[in-house]
Amino acid sequence: MTEKVKVDTKEFELPETEYIRDIDNRVFQGIILQTLAKIPGISLLEGNFIDHIFGRSEGVKGIHTEQDPKTCSISAKVEVAIGYGLSIPDKAEEIQTKVVQELVKMTGLRVSHIHVVFKELIPPDNGKKSQPAKEKITHTGDYSDIF
Repeated sequence: MTEKVKVDTKEFELPETEYIRDIDNRVFQGIILQTLAKIPGISLLEGNFIDHIFGRSEGVKGIHTEQDPKTCSISAKVEVAIGYGLSIPDKAEEIQTKVVQELVKMTGLRVSHIHVVFKELIPPDNGKKSQPAKEKITHTGDYSDIF
C-alpha cells in the first residue's frame, strides 16, 4: 500500500529566504517629531545656527534614537521645553506613552526605553507680544522640509 506524503509547496517557492528590514534613524526621528507636534505645552529645542552651517547636527535636534538589531528594539532620548505651570511628571508620562504607541504601531519594533529630558521652560504668555530671546520650534504642520 502506498502512503501519500504531503509536501509543503511553499518550501519550493521560497527556499530558506531570509527577510531583512532596515529602518533609518531619520524615520524614527520623523515619527517622534510628528507625535510631539500633537502634544500641547511642549516644544522642541531650536538648533544652533553655527551647527546648521557646519552640518554638525544630524537629523532633528533634541531627538536621538538608537536601534538594537539583535533584540529588534529601539531606544530614544527626547529633549523638550515645557510650558510654565504644567506638571512635569504628567507631561513626561504623556510624551512617553504617545511616542511608544506610535513607534510600535508604525515600525513593529519593541521600544526598550524613552528618556525625556526637560531642557527649558517656556515662560507664561502674560498677554505680551514680545519675542523671547530664544525662539522655540512650534510646528503644527508638515515637517517634510526638515528631511
